Amino acid sequence: MKTLLRKRIFIPVLALSIFVTTSAFKSEFFEIAKQIEIFTTLFKELNMNYVDETNPGDLMDTAIKSMLEDLDPYTNFMNEQDVEAARINNTGDYTGIGASVLTLKDKLVIVEPYKDYPADKAGLKAGDEIIKVENVVVADFKDDAGNLLQGASGTTVNVTFVRQGKTQTAAIKREAVEIHAVPHFSMINDKTGYVVLRKFNDKASSETINAIRSLKNQGAEKLILDLRGNPGGLLSEAVNIVNIFVPQNQLVVTTKSKVKKYNKTYYTQREAIDTEIPLVVLIDGRSASASEIVSGALQDLDRAVVVGARSFGKGLVQRPKPLIYGTQMKITISRYYTPSGRCIQALDYWNRDENGKATRVKKENYSAFKTKKGRTVYDGGGIQPDLELVESVYSPITNAILNDNLIFNYATEYYYKNSVTDLKSFKLSDSDFNNFKAFLDKNNFNFETKTEKAFEEAMEVANDEQIYAAINNEYTSLINTINTYKNRAVDNNKDQLLSLLSDEIVKRYFYREGLYEYYLANNLEIQKAKEILKNPSTYSSYLN
Repeated sequence: MKTLLRKRIFIPVLALSIFVTTSAFKSEFFEIAKQIEIFTTLFKELNMNYVDETNPGDLMDTAIKSMLEDLDPYTNFMNEQDVEAARINNTGDYTGIGASVLTLKDKLVIVEPYKDYPADKAGLKAGDEIIKVENVVVADFKDDAGNLLQGASGTTVNVTFVRQGKTQTAAIKREAVEIHAVPHFSMINDKTGYVVLRKFNDKASSETINAIRSLKNQGAEKLILDLRGNPGGLLSEAVNIVNIFVPQNQLVVTTKSKVKKYNKTYYTQREAIDTEIPLVVLIDGRSASASEIVSGALQDLDRAVVVGARSFGKGLVQRPKPLIYGTQMKITISRYYTPSGRCIQALDYWNRDENGKATRVKKENYSAFKTKKGRTVYDGGGIQPDLELVESVYSPITNAILNDNLIFNYATEYYYKNSVTDLKSFKLSDSDFNNFKAFLDKNNFNFETKTEKAFEEAMEVANDEQIYAAINNEYTSLINTINTYKNRAVDNNKDQLLSLLSDEIVKRYFYREGLYEYYLANNLEIQKAKEILKNPSTYSSYLN
């Protein structure tokens, strides 16, 4: 009797559950269909009746991209041209001029020519501004002008560029360019190996494994893995990198979504290369996505000591979705979580402030999690290093100077005014720093603090409320105090700025290969990593 009663209760509950779920689905589907119909009608009327000629393709492109701006910056629509550009830019091997190029509205700036590749062979230098490719003026080209430099291996592209105010030309013979995931590895001393992992392409783990095996053959008993500036890439390769250092069947990352099929767990699949070798991982504010999966997993599993600055904080997973007519959409489908359960997404795009900007979790609202050995780690955005170096965290004024490309531009000016022949003896002087400050003044460098902006907005309200005059003197005094602080800020960040300037200048004379050699002798983060690895008890103290 009881069993029959349970069945009678269960069947109505199940029927109700199915009805509610189906009803919710129908309601959502109806709302989507309704909004599509409204938009279709509007779009037709607009194009048929607007006072001037309209371009339906451009209007739709703008409408779609504007809609997606309300979500997150990683959910993007790509028209046919965008898809082709992504196909070229996302592959590790491509045919081109062999240089990192910054695309601006009216020019293409050579950021870094790779040693012995076409741009370098043609004599192009960092800072050169390409204004014309063949007969196409960059300023007049509506699409991504960087694509003009792409082409088949063996073909030649003629460019017109400006260097130090003078217009010149160059013929660049294109060739296949292989961008290595591991651009450098070497022995720092007789027992410590150093590996730079620059990106997570499909060769990331194989190149890293080859580098580590080579270093171990040279006597490496300790390792430093440098993920600074690594923007991420393939999640599968992040799992494979972790697998180098941890055993098979170990949880590395979990993705969670409202769509069940996107809820996945990723475990190490193979036998590890070395589960015992002491390991330090270097990260900074530009280490993102897959870099954070690797550093976060190794931290949670107490397998590595993480050193540097808090990472970028990108905990969102995207997947491309093909659409019709050759278009495509990259859509955020889930969030990822480290083995301890942390989501390291820094910005909340779904709860914006009054200015429409994504909010950041406050430190007092961070949640605590435990590593495998019981150490406390926190979420709240990015991976917090076990040893966070003050010098590794960019100050507001340093970020402002970097965002204005003033480090890069000063290095260009320095290169044409100075001669550097010995990498080991290179060092910027106090005189060089004073010249840099004069360069900032010459370029009218100024940056607005958040405090200034808040005061300015408050004074606008005060003006509306007619109390501006009553508090104007105090406001002026506060602004003067802030300006005094800003004038001192460059000097207060002298060491950080000199380090960034030195790195950029070294690349001009000795390419990236020379920069890594310079790092080994001068870089603070590497020196700290060496100190930790030098003393087994110090290393163990971070992990227990």
